Amino acid sequence: MPHSLWLKAAGAAAAVTLITAPTANATSAPEPAESKNSAATVTLRYDDSRAAGWEAAIAAGVAAWNSNVDNVKLVEAAPGTRAEIQIVATSGWPQATLGPVRPGGQARVELGSQAVTQGHDKIRIAAHEIGHNLGLPDTKPGPCSQLMSGSSAGTTCKNAVPNAAEQARVESAYANGVVRTPADGRILVDAP
Repeated sequence: MPHSLWLKAAGAAAAVTLITAPTANATSAPEPAESKNSAATVTLRYDDSRAAGWEAAIAAGVAAWNSNVDNVKLVEAAPGTRAEIQIVATSGWPQATLGPVRPGGQARVELGSQAVTQGHDKIRIAAHEIGHNLGLPDTKPGPCSQLMSGSSAGTTCKNAVPNAAEQARVESAYANGVVRTPADGRILVDAP
């Protein structure tokens, strides 16, 4: 083979090696966690426009879920758009639809002032009722460390954060961006 052709062939082989080597490395490198989570995250919108007086508690309850569960995110619905979770203020006991609610589905949270009148924490109430929409039943009686123990933990309980088991159950229900279990649809009233 003439020397100039050999150099061209060697150069082409080197170019092929340079082109394919990064591709092989990119395939074997782990995918960044952010792209995994965003691809597998279920987004649920909530509408709290009829929950006057509960806005701060709802925001804190939503933040507790968003900070502790990776594959489902709660976002406030833009005015005039459909929301999967309707949150309203009532004068009765708190209650909610048992989910897990699916994207495009519908669930309801009623934040009852009767529980607040009796001394229960508003943020815990909001986080607890949202937990029902995410598929968690009550765990009554239960300790304050269980968000889903609700009113059975007593009026001194301020914990609004789901524990590891509650987090895992929601993560399982929304695994890989798909709602795994059907919504129950029952209304759970959280009166003592």
